[in-house]
Amino acid sequence: MIINQWVPAAHRGDAIGDSARRVRELLRAHGHQSELYALTIDDDLRGDVLPFSHDGARQGDVTIFHFALPSPMTEPFASLPGRKVLQYHNITPASFFAPYDPQLFRLAALGRQELQSLAGRVDLALGDSEFNRQELDALGFAPTAVLPVVPDFSHLEIVPDPRIAEAYDDEWTNILFVGRLVPNKRPDNLIRFFHAYKTLYNHRSRLIIAGAYGGFEGYLAQLHALIAALGVDDVHLLGQVTDEELTALYDVADLFLCASEHEGFCVPLIESFYKRVPVLAYAATAVPATLDGGGILYETRDPRRVAALMEALVSDGDLLDRVLDAQDAALDRLLAQDFDRLVVRFVEQVLAGPRKPPAPVAYDFWRQFKLADELEEIQQTRPAAFRALPFSADDAGTVADLGQSATGPITASGRRPA
Repeated sequence: MIINQWVPAAHRGDAIGDSARRVRELLRAHGHQSELYALTIDDDLRGDVLPFSHDGARQGDVTIFHFALPSPMTEPFASLPGRKVLQYHNITPASFFAPYDPQLFRLAALGRQELQSLAGRVDLALGDSEFNRQELDALGFAPTAVLPVVPDFSHLEIVPDPRIAEAYDDEWTNILFVGRLVPNKRPDNLIRFFHAYKTLYNHRSRLIIAGAYGGFEGYLAQLHALIAALGVDDVHLLGQVTDEELTALYDVADLFLCASEHEGFCVPLIESFYKRVPVLAYAATAVPATLDGGGILYETRDPRRVAALMEALVSDGDLLDRVLDAQDAALDRLLAQDFDRLVVRFVEQVLAGPRKPPAPVAYDFWRQFKLADELEEIQQTRPAAFRALPFSADDAGTVADLGQSATGPITASGRRPA
């Protein structure tokens, strides 16, 4: 049996790609032929992950498509003759990006449309959290189930960067958040909450936010403006950090504070459990289910009320012990799930059920798709040669149309989701 997986991008350290490689090895161990295909592949993964243009990409008896953003993979996936499994990793609502990044707004809106287009065209739709599964249900997918995120903590089992301890391991209270500096994660509210906490309760405290902000430099500037307007000191926006720095940050953290208003799962919450850092998190989207009874949830955006919760969790030893015990129990429940058995069971379910008919396509669909792929390769790697083609203005329009093709826009942003 050939069971393949498709991911738009294969990057070392990316949670989706790492999970897909784990599933591939599991499938191989159970006697299946299994490969992972991607549009964009890190250099050190080439050979391990195959390019999507490879003929084998469409020859699976079962194909698992990891969906998180729009990509040229969506329509070809729906057109496969074999059985199809969607693994949904969530799309942040476009409304969060509207004031900051028109391109991400467009990608998020298009992603939601592409996801909707697959309803009724797959044999099984899996969410990596119950929140994501419920989204699939609401969009009309059936049947649906949950294939949970089971984090790999090996990146936290390394020698921590000593410079972090030198900078932050002192008598001060360290409030930590880990995640990209994007609007849905509400770092602005983290700053407001910290300002109230520092002003009302603990002058010897600092806020540390570790996460990439590439593409959101304008939003970063707004955060700096907010810090200046509040007159709050000791806010450290570190940007993207290494694994050595990350594990060191968890080591020095006294509290993990999350204000995110949209999460499909939120792996840093579980990393905090693993590193035994107490968690205080806004009760939105997938966060309550991810915490699973661990940490403390809050439902207010009032900085004074959140600051009071921060103070209680940091200063009350008995409360801290109860929270850490609850987090330990939640982590044990997550790790006790038989992920491997779930994967095998879902494959068996798909093979045993009735097959959904493939979407009708033109007889030369795959040939045209391959031509469009080759055309974009020229655009990306040899732009001067592409500009030198002796097309008339009308012909150039035809070429641009080919770049869209039946698969939707084939663009650099589509090939490498943010």
